[in-house]
Amino acid sequence: MTNFGYTLMTEQSGPKDLVRYAVSAERAGFDFEVSSDHFSPWLTSQGHAPYAWTVLGAVANATSRVELATYVTCPTMRYHPAVIAQKAATLQLLSDGRFILGLGAGENLNEHVVGEGWPAVAARQDMLEEAVAIIRKLHTGQMVTWEGNYFRVDAAKIWDLPDGGVPIALAVSGAKSVARFAPLGDHLIAVQPDAELVNGWQKARSDDAPVSRKIGQVPICWDPDKATAIARAHDQFRWFGGGWDVNADLPTPAGFAAASQFVRPEDVAASIACGPDLDELVAGIQPYWEAGFTDIALVQVGDEGQDRFLEEAAEPLLERLRAAST
Repeated sequence: MTNFGYTLMTEQSGPKDLVRYAVSAERAGFDFEVSSDHFSPWLTSQGHAPYAWTVLGAVANATSRVELATYVTCPTMRYHPAVIAQKAATLQLLSDGRFILGLGAGENLNEHVVGEGWPAVAARQDMLEEAVAIIRKLHTGQMVTWEGNYFRVDAAKIWDLPDGGVPIALAVSGAKSVARFAPLGDHLIAVQPDAELVNGWQKARSDDAPVSRKIGQVPICWDPDKATAIARAHDQFRWFGGGWDVNADLPTPAGFAAASQFVRPEDVAASIACGPDLDELVAGIQPYWEAGFTDIALVQVGDEGQDRFLEEAAEPLLERLRAAST
């Protein structure tokens, strides 16, 4: 059975609204909720970037059933991996075991703010591998001292630790990253409905490893008026078509605005399902479960209309998604 989730999009909503949306999404029947973790929005028109970990702590307290996850956190520059290990352990306790730690190699947009530059992709992946090893070790409850290629840890111990640590999901984007990170993670994260990634992930894991969850994410823009939905998606999400190779390296919202200045509303509508037709939205999401994703997080684009989406469209959309994916 496919699980369907709701995205707490920190780039487009303030912290109190995000907590309120999280409660409404649980009530509407979503299975899980994921939060982005950004220091800056992609575009100035989005207008928000609250601290994801504070929001998730509040959401853990305000909800009782939905699973929670970061989608994704970079544990290498803005955050030291030892700090991530502590934050994840605390959130797992607050949520009574509902949390998955989603990790990735990061984007320049969020990580350059600490003034340490922006490494090449090979170095970023090396850093992520080392960070995962540190987090895993700290989640054993041991006192850890570490001298690595990128990180040092001096007599660190996580004092409030959930039994079994915290499951880790790792973001991948191609065959090389799958081969490298599948043995290190519990679950896969990807933002393209690529069956080769899904199949390659499981093949790259050891024969006795548990079957991983494959967690995808797809934007939609529901609105009673299709033209309004397309305009909102173009204003808020036209950066989406740039692809990982571009989006990972742009440093500011101005850069994303420049990179997407020639993207037309019809271009956005061709890649993001927009409007009131629930069957059209389902068709836009369908490639993910067909590719083998077990968990699909929906992004309802834009803060405007979010309440109405959750109140009017979420439940019937979930009914159709579950019927179609069975």
